[in-house]
Amino acid sequence: MAQTAPATPRGREDEARRGAPRHDGRPPLPRALVAPPVWRELLLIALFYTAYTLTRLVLVQDGTGPAFAHADQILAAERSLGIDVELGLNQTLLQLPWLARAANIFYATAHFAVTLGVVIWLYRSRPHDYRWLRTGIMVATGAALIGFWLYPLAPPRFLHDEGFVDPVTALQSMGLYASDASATFTNQYAAMPSMHAGWALWCGFVLVRLATRRWVKAVGVLYPLTTVLVILATANHYLVDAVAGFALIAAALGLSWVLYHRYPAELRRLCGRVRGARRPVR
Repeated sequence: MAQTAPATPRGREDEARRGAPRHDGRPPLPRALVAPPVWRELLLIALFYTAYTLTRLVLVQDGTGPAFAHADQILAAERSLGIDVELGLNQTLLQLPWLARAANIFYATAHFAVTLGVVIWLYRSRPHDYRWLRTGIMVATGAALIGFWLYPLAPPRFLHDEGFVDPVTALQSMGLYASDASATFTNQYAAMPSMHAGWALWCGFVLVRLATRRWVKAVGVLYPLTTVLVILATANHYLVDAVAGFALIAAALGLSWVLYHRYPAELRRLCGRVRGARRPVR
């Protein structure tokens, strides 16, 4: 009769996943194959997003003049290249009010909800890939702050003289900046690079690379494309913003992959030195 191994108690499974010594004498799972403790990740995400949001607000110090000057530069460059598609998409969207309202809701919610959902799925289902992918999106988002600081940019919906219309205002629809409170506590001139586009590409990359079902991979392809269409048609970003967001995420993912896969020992030693430096001297 075939013998089956006894089920591992829940507590022991948790110890193994944390990399603790196993009670059966076997060595712990390699650190790279298990996800970090969930409490630490939640704290890290909360602290990082709070710092990211507050920093975006602090960076608005020089008034709106430079932001509108940069908008003129972007439009001029796109027109010279023949890629100024934003106005046409904006006008087309406004001809379909039901679609415009859906796009407003998508812009306000998907950026956060989809990204958080993918992060949770990645943590639970693909722990061996979680660390480097999480680091990639955080590095890109932190680097985006430099762009917000050096190149404040007024979104197209502020350029009424150019013919752009904000569908949230025009339709009195739900939207990210529909209320005065949300508009006040958000840097609306942090458009370059577009992290809506960047985070969407990150989500799509994760799903295409790691999902096993074809329809999920298809969603991974369609989601970034849909996001770019929405941010352009709702006059929240320029095409150049989206390209910059894509490029930033791609570069950050490449850097993170190299650090975690090509030089993991060096990375662990660096982290160890940082932790050692933080310990109080007795």
